[in-house]
Amino acid sequence: MTILIKNGHVLDPGTGLDDICDVLIDGDRITEVEKNIETESDRVIDAGGCWVMPGFTDLHVHFRDPGLEYKETLATGGRAAVRGGVTTVCAMPNTKPVIDNGVKVREVMERAKRESLTNVIQLGAVTRGQKGEELADINGMAENGCHAISEDGKSVMNASLYRKGMKAAKKEGIAVFAHCEDITMVEGGVMNADEKARELGLPGITNAVEDVIVARDILLAKETGVQLHLCHCSTADSVKMLALAKEEGLPVTGEVCPHHFILSTDDIREDDGNFKMNPPLRSREDVEALREALKNDVVDVIATDHAPHAEAEKNRSMKLAAFGIVGLETSAALTYTELVEKGVLTPMQMAEKMSYNPARILGLSDKGSVSAGKIADVVIFDPQKEYVIDKNTFLSKGKNTPFHGRKVRGEVRCTIVGGRIVYEGGKTID
Repeated sequence: MTILIKNGHVLDPGTGLDDICDVLIDGDRITEVEKNIETESDRVIDAGGCWVMPGFTDLHVHFRDPGLEYKETLATGGRAAVRGGVTTVCAMPNTKPVIDNGVKVREVMERAKRESLTNVIQLGAVTRGQKGEELADINGMAENGCHAISEDGKSVMNASLYRKGMKAAKKEGIAVFAHCEDITMVEGGVMNADEKARELGLPGITNAVEDVIVARDILLAKETGVQLHLCHCSTADSVKMLALAKEEGLPVTGEVCPHHFILSTDDIREDDGNFKMNPPLRSREDVEALREALKNDVVDVIATDHAPHAEAEKNRSMKLAAFGIVGLETSAALTYTELVEKGVLTPMQMAEKMSYNPARILGLSDKGSVSAGKIADVVIFDPQKEYVIDKNTFLSKGKNTPFHGRKVRGEVRCTIVGGRIVYEGGKTID
């Protein structure tokens, strides 16, 4: 099938193209990006007034499949992803059972090809069962395409074992995605340790819970030489340490989620489980530091940490609610509204942090760019569309978001995965 996208404003971090052009897709590849392409095609899409960007790659999602399908599945997560313009996701391994060997990685990725509209890269655990006692089958998982290992949902507290895992990942040429949390310091905390926590009578989580492990993991990456990616940075000191690591030339990257660069504990008006996430919403000073780090390219990636839960697990006190927020269907609009429109990021930086940089971190050289020869993963984004976020319209099984009712600008109009239109006009196309 051939698709001709006409009159769109192409934002391509791979080539630096920032202009109105046409894009021709033939089969699963982009074949031409030029002005005024005149050719016969099976489908013509008028993208006038819209941005044409490489499909977004989300390095951090929880699809809950296998074992927790009541929260999300490969199918429902895939539909949510393409509605949000996300053409590739990294699925975290804290499923039931934990993804800790090559067979499990292969099984999920083979099922995803049949069941999911988006590309799914299944990450593997660092330790067997995520128990922190012995290393997982890192070689087998790498051979089956996991691209990175992560103990996401927790940290490997045994530094010696973690260093061995890093060495194994380095040997296999894959990255380590780090959830930075010293579990010995959490002490039952459910939100940021500040005046708002005291006001609500809730136990707090200090910034040091994250920062101590960020420092440790950077030092271990320095020693082992492994590619380290810091997940969901939430504190001013975490991005300060990331900046220092980059200044030293270490192979360290980092991500920030929309909820952390938008919301602070000032936004928590009551004891509401939809505001419970890990790491927690921090202070306004932390939020400003994260925004500055995004602006200055200290932070490489915007990811969601999409973490769906059943309503009964979230519609309760923060003391009892599960940690997590969904984000696949709101990330692009929130990024545009809060960062691009407000001058924190340029449109090209948005494309870099949601498309190009994540693809580079994963080593996906044929993705993250709208240029001839690349895989035709493309998103058409309308930056003028205004609407109110309505969780009841989400395609994800999870509706757990504090952004319900928030007015935003910017909507995904069309998502193309591997040359196939999978989302258009508000509907997924199976």
